[in-house]
Amino acid sequence: MWTLVALVGAAGWTLLALSRGEEVSAAWMVAAALGSYAIGYRFYAKFIAYRVLKVDGTRATPAERLNNGVDFHPTDRRVLLGHHFAAIAGAGPLVGPVLAAQMGYLPGTIWIIAGVIFAGAVQDMVVLFFSTRRDGRSLGQMAREEIGPFGGAAALLATFAIMIILLAVLALVIVNALAESPWGTFSIAMTLPIALLMGFYLRVLRPGRVTEVSLIGVALLLLALVAGRWVAESSWAEAFTLEPRTLVLWLVGYGFVASVLPVWTLLAPRDYLSTFMKIGTIALLAIGVLVTLPNLKMDAVTDFAGRGDGPVFAGSLFPFVFITIACGALSGFHALISSGTTPKMVQKETQIRMIGYGSMLMESFVAVMALVAASIIDPGLYFAMNAPAGVIGDTVREASRAVRDLGYTISPDQLAAAARAVEEHTLLSRTGGAPTLAIGVSDIFSKVFGGSGSKAFWYHFAIMFEALFILTALDAGTRVGRFMLQDMLGNVYAPFRRVSWRPGMVLTSAAVVALWGYFLWVGVHDPLGGVNQLFPVFGISNQLLAAVALTVCTTLLIKSGRLKWAWITGIPLAWDATVTLTASWQKVFSGDPRVGFFTQRAVYQDAIDAGKVLPPAKSMDDMHTVVTNSTVDGVLSAVLALLVVVVIADAVRVCARHLRDPRATRLREAPYVPSRIVAPAGLVATRAERAELKPPAEREPQEGGRP
Repeated sequence: MWTLVALVGAAGWTLLALSRGEEVSAAWMVAAALGSYAIGYRFYAKFIAYRVLKVDGTRATPAERLNNGVDFHPTDRRVLLGHHFAAIAGAGPLVGPVLAAQMGYLPGTIWIIAGVIFAGAVQDMVVLFFSTRRDGRSLGQMAREEIGPFGGAAALLATFAIMIILLAVLALVIVNALAESPWGTFSIAMTLPIALLMGFYLRVLRPGRVTEVSLIGVALLLLALVAGRWVAESSWAEAFTLEPRTLVLWLVGYGFVASVLPVWTLLAPRDYLSTFMKIGTIALLAIGVLVTLPNLKMDAVTDFAGRGDGPVFAGSLFPFVFITIACGALSGFHALISSGTTPKMVQKETQIRMIGYGSMLMESFVAVMALVAASIIDPGLYFAMNAPAGVIGDTVREASRAVRDLGYTISPDQLAAAARAVEEHTLLSRTGGAPTLAIGVSDIFSKVFGGSGSKAFWYHFAIMFEALFILTALDAGTRVGRFMLQDMLGNVYAPFRRVSWRPGMVLTSAAVVALWGYFLWVGVHDPLGGVNQLFPVFGISNQLLAAVALTVCTTLLIKSGRLKWAWITGIPLAWDATVTLTASWQKVFSGDPRVGFFTQRAVYQDAIDAGKVLPPAKSMDDMHTVVTNSTVDGVLSAVLALLVVVVIADAVRVCARHLRDPRATRLREAPYVPSRIVAPAGLVATRAERAELKPPAEREPQEGGRP
């Protein structure tokens, strides 16, 4: 069976890599991905879990030892898998691959699949393991305790600052997706009471009945999706048609409530519920690709990959394709979830492989399908949708000419017809990835489930689906931000270290939502301010955070006596540090104003001195805002890169000291306590696990007559 799986994956890779101008079916991209994932999970992930980390099913996890029903709560592996996947799978796997498609489909495919198997999924699983062994400590706190006060302080500061940036950007994507959309707003709002019902059902009414509650939740979710369209076409539509600033207030309130309520009431069941829709939609998309067999219309590698002058984003293939595609291949945000909510909920150490490595493979497949969606549409339409208005203009005629200048063709009538097909006024300059993915989804689903007349339905369904995708990362991320802030303040005032201490929960949750809520509020009011100011450093910040996580993992592998296995995280660390620090250097010092922040600042300052207004600015006030933004982004990029260098350098010092005198090393690992929980390691229990799950009276006698 595994030989067949390997052959299917190899065939997909061969056809993708060797195509030279001929058309290639997107089905081969799906085959390459699924074959590679299966081999990676079965062999590489199992090797790391059982040979390197040596997960111990007899050892009690913090969820069991510290169970308080608020933050620490042993959670069924199926529910926790859904929660973890929903928490890590935010905007990144949908947006990044779509933007990176301007480089061609092949570079992105290679990085998404190889990156997740050898870097991203490894990081998630190893961080989850070490955090579980340390009572669910946050990434920054683990760095402080295991690397030292100096490097640890830099890690704490860097991780928390990056966390706020990531949450603000995720929230902005949600606001843009749901603004003026009664269908999406109603459907997503209905997931909250459904999740509360599921949590109460599983905790009080029918404990342990995961299958029952899953069927109930899915049925209610599907009803909410269908009812959303009814609401949008009824007199109730106005009540659910919200302005961006109103959505900001609702998101801030939701983030606060979700971060302080017990995990079993809202957070875990809602994330589990949304996972059905996420996985279901992506699985249907994959099946649709296999049924319709669309060809990849984007070039395997475009000219923009070498020239670095792409209209979607500037910069050459190295390093910027690896920065643009973060989630889906390697994401620092995942390390915050793996050291945040999940380690406080996992039942058994043996489940870490499925939850940590398996969830990341699932997200990577989402990224592959996003890249497929962007690559099967007409390249002319792709660039018209993703290039800014300053490049392609405001009318279909101007856009058609601009696309022709880029080397592709699409007529004004084709651009107008594409917008009419999905009931949009225009598709020009719909940057951010979501509309492009929605176009690809609508194209495939309309062929599978109905004629071209259903395109509008599937387009708006995909937009709403993406908002649901991202919201689950926002609520879990806010809770993780609360844990991080409590860990930081706990170094000053000890009671904050008790993550379920009520005053600390309320104060830190309020502080976290206030920080990302402020940037979001300003960004909604000012197209060039607030979170819009931070958006250009989103990708680099995320990958710098991954460098911190991999540094902590490598340090802990060495300090715990696993020196010969340190390459498992050390090689991904070396690659990520090289890519990200190179990108940071270019963003700070490049002489190209489209790449270098300070060069961009100088260009706009010179224009101000000359009394000129340059796009995207529309007034002299906007020009001053661009100068301020460029300065802030340049300084922030430099400071974050410097903090990461400090963390890596201090970790090297600690590892060298350990190798000189291992006896002087002190690990902060929690003491061994035997576990009383019996639970399978994977989704499906093995024969031995099924026998162990039976009551003692029902077990078959073993040799010697003892059960």
